[in-house]
Amino acid sequence: MSKKSPPARKGLLAGGNWIIDQVKLIDVYPQPEQLANIRSQAEGTGGAPYNVLVDLARLGAPFPLLAAGLVGKDALGQQILADCKRHKIDAKHLKQSAAAPTSYTDVMTETSGGRRTFFHMRGANALWKGGDIDFPKLRARIFHLGYLLLLDELDKPDKTHGTRAAALLAAAQAAGLRTSVDVVSEDSDRFRDVVTPALKHVDYCILNEIEAGKTAGFRIREADGGLNTVFLRHAAGALLQMGVRELVIIHFPEGAFARTRKGEDFWQSSVNLPAKQIAGTAGAGDAFCAGALLGLHEEWDLQRCLEVGVCAAAASLLDPTCTAGIKSLDAALALAKKHKFKKPIDPED
Repeated sequence: MSKKSPPARKGLLAGGNWIIDQVKLIDVYPQPEQLANIRSQAEGTGGAPYNVLVDLARLGAPFPLLAAGLVGKDALGQQILADCKRHKIDAKHLKQSAAAPTSYTDVMTETSGGRRTFFHMRGANALWKGGDIDFPKLRARIFHLGYLLLLDELDKPDKTHGTRAAALLAAAQAAGLRTSVDVVSEDSDRFRDVVTPALKHVDYCILNEIEAGKTAGFRIREADGGLNTVFLRHAAGALLQMGVRELVIIHFPEGAFARTRKGEDFWQSSVNLPAKQIAGTAGAGDAFCAGALLGLHEEWDLQRCLEVGVCAAAASLLDPTCTAGIKSLDAALALAKKHKFKKPIDPED
């Protein structure tokens, strides 16, 4: 009697930071001891798994969505669990703890240009180790972990794998899942110590240009703010040399760049969204990540993955919170049809 083949993997498990964002729209970011006016405020999702899963739900992802992490036994924790239920996100591995409150962030967003500043309460996220995930029993296709550098327990050293996050990713890969990571933008020298060990156990590395540059050791932004496409490509190549198995994607306001293990390069410019329509930039990176992961899960060609990513990012800009701007995949793609993409990025610049 022949053995039955295991069922095909389907679904995305996202673990890491679960945060409630308190978004305040301010007229100007004040100097010390000066005053700024809060023009309006809104509450929304925050953290890599929360944003990515809700974005995928709103985009209409045709596969199971699963949550992993830790929230407090408090009103904000209940709010997150209720939101998961509303978006049909399986919260079996999203636990509650009385040891710390649910994490939250005060996001100060300037009304002119959408520049944002974050005041973060780490809360229960700092205690999450991921040890309760039984990867061999899961049939998900992808495990997305974020944010490295903002998960205290997982950022700690591990004798075998370098960090506990690397060990968790290795366990996921050993069970047959593809792995994906995201990193928080942090002004520090911790990138090599915390991020680099994890890359050996990552299939899809999706970072912004600042995070990629700090990890790989390249300054991708020029002093005048321009994009150095030569260093951008070098950074992607360096991340692959550090161990990323399949693909590096670097996203930035001008668009996105991808390099595969085979050495193939892909460029995609962002949607030419009018500045007056940009309500805030919080969550744009996670929205891009959600769009790209949607395509990777569905095995679309990489150029289409990047297009969906920049369209999802553009949709997120329409609302000051991280995820409320996402309405559907068709609505996101319609933004590119209406406003067009910006001029193609010249890799020789």
